[in-house]
Amino acid sequence: MINQQLLSPASIVVVGGSNNLRKPGGSIVRNLLDGGFKGDLFIVNPKDDLVQGIPALPDIGDLPAVDLAILAIAARFCPDAIRLLSEKKNTRAFIVLSAGFSEDSKEGRQIEMEMVAAVEKAGACLIGPNCIGVITQSYNGVFTTPVPKLSPRGCDFASGSGATAVFIIESALPKGLTFSSVFSVGNSAQTGIEEILEYWDLSYVPGESSPIKLLYIEYIKNPDKLLHHASSLIRKGCRIAAIKAGTTEAGSRAASSHTGAMASSDLAVEALFRKAGIVRCNGREELTTVASVFTHKPIRGKNIAIITHAGGPAVMLTDSLTAGGLNIPRITGEDHDRLLTMMNPGASADNPVDLIATATSDQLDRVIEYADKQLPFIDSIIVIFGSNGMIDIREIYELLHRKIRDCNKPVIPILPSVTSSRDELEFFMNLGHVNFPDEVVLGRALTRISNTPYPAEDKITLDNVDVPRIREIIEKVPGGYLEPETIQQLLTAAGIPIIKEQVVTSGRELKKAAAGIGYPLAVKVVGPVHKSDVGGVTLNIKSEAHLRAEFRRMMKIRDVKAVLMQKMMTGTELFIGASYEPRFGHVILCGLGGIFVEVLGDISSGLAPLTFDEARSMIRSLKVYRIIQGTRGKPGINEKKFTEIIVRLSSLLRFATEIKEMDLNPLIGNPDEITVVDARIRVEK
Repeated sequence: MINQQLLSPASIVVVGGSNNLRKPGGSIVRNLLDGGFKGDLFIVNPKDDLVQGIPALPDIGDLPAVDLAILAIAARFCPDAIRLLSEKKNTRAFIVLSAGFSEDSKEGRQIEMEMVAAVEKAGACLIGPNCIGVITQSYNGVFTTPVPKLSPRGCDFASGSGATAVFIIESALPKGLTFSSVFSVGNSAQTGIEEILEYWDLSYVPGESSPIKLLYIEYIKNPDKLLHHASSLIRKGCRIAAIKAGTTEAGSRAASSHTGAMASSDLAVEALFRKAGIVRCNGREELTTVASVFTHKPIRGKNIAIITHAGGPAVMLTDSLTAGGLNIPRITGEDHDRLLTMMNPGASADNPVDLIATATSDQLDRVIEYADKQLPFIDSIIVIFGSNGMIDIREIYELLHRKIRDCNKPVIPILPSVTSSRDELEFFMNLGHVNFPDEVVLGRALTRISNTPYPAEDKITLDNVDVPRIREIIEKVPGGYLEPETIQQLLTAAGIPIIKEQVVTSGRELKKAAAGIGYPLAVKVVGPVHKSDVGGVTLNIKSEAHLRAEFRRMMKIRDVKAVLMQKMMTGTELFIGASYEPRFGHVILCGLGGIFVEVLGDISSGLAPLTFDEARSMIRSLKVYRIIQGTRGKPGINEKKFTEIIVRLSSLLRFATEIKEMDLNPLIGNPDEITVVDARIRVEK
């Protein structure tokens, strides 16, 4: 529970404050003093009378009433200190820097629970334990350095790791990125990342609150809460980027289906972030670069103009952007010729626009102005300009300052001369700007942002989804893998098209079943989970003799109890799967089907229930999307129907949470229809 005593205390006590700056209790006092805390600052230290120039009190009982207590004492003393402060000194906010709690031992966990109980009883707020502290506009309540420059419109930052928070700040400062607040939540005993997001959401005032939120997350305690408040913030105009660490597993969890093996907790996080509209980053540099992009005007489209006086960086930036799905459209015709007249001989106006090394400030000015006002197909402008020893680079930086402010389109500078133009670069950043010294890192950050969808709507599609029938079927079946007939009933109730098929158990049924379905046929075993692995699939059977031979062979395979006959279909093989992840719910996957699921590893994930926009975004984020569209004379598939099937499947799962794993693989798709050909569903009750 974030409160005003934590955010803007009138008084602070450091219990365990010290003269030793190499200890947390000493360095936090130094940071509070250097930060110019304007309230009353008290120190409790039974050994020293004076701590860094402040008279120290020997005991907590000697304190007056105090808003915020920062504890830098051994873990075993913290519960009693909190009880005394909350009951006798009206303290309603606590930051516990100390370690030795749940991260350390069972005994430490018990101490942590006692501490939380005392805080909750008082209706107070607790940050930590095992954290570096908190920075707000009122005070520098951390024991680490560097302490970032604060600005009301800087980034709000919450981290589950104190050390990582410091490293992220170290990455941000050289770029010119500022902060509005920093929360290090440590063990998150009472207040975690989700509670920080909740506070940011409920207190957000457009135009006043920081519009940029950064997160470093090690554990998602409450995915629903994170989703709700993150998406709410983004809809209000905020932008959020996050790192989620610790998602890989040393060996996939034991699972009996392909979907279960692929749907790791990492894909659940990926799906959650996409649903919320959070830009997911892989490391510190990417996170702070994405945050730096957020300080510019939003990029509304995928077409970028690159303006440079150095060809190599422009080529590397072009490669990075196009690899991520952004476009560097060629400039041709009249526009091309007009741009050439603005530059020196030897320059290129194709895009990237290369002004060459002899470019002047005036030439750069005119080219940027033309790209902003006269090229409607361009959505944003990136300018690469470093020192070449032939021009006053401060004049270039002053020009870029004006263009960033005045142009209608975003103008993003890459200023690589961080050593030779150190003073000029500092001048530029002191004007309130950030710098991107590396074009490839920027390119990756831009593609991360571009490929992150807007928060999904909170709704479930139920058109032609027979929920009562779905529940009736699920409640009747036992646990384990469902029979083909039951699978057909479930998919039909959800409005998902499934191929006409029949299960046969004896040779006498073959002829009649084949006549009812029609040749050519696909025949598959019933029983073994992985049919292909045991030789249990035969395609394109065109005669009764071939059918009988395959039936006899398959019935001899171990664990086979029947044979499934289907009409043979042709088209592109597709895959949709789902796996239930604890706390997250059902993670839905899609991609090309058949063997390509595992060979290519190209799958996209979403979190049920899905909207049509989410399902469409999943399909279009696949690397093989061009195959789905149709390529090299081969027809594509009906993308609208593929989208609809994914959405219907997510609605089915919303009302059948007993389903833990599902494979629809393959579905056969063509421009007219998409049909489920093979399906496995596992239920747990």
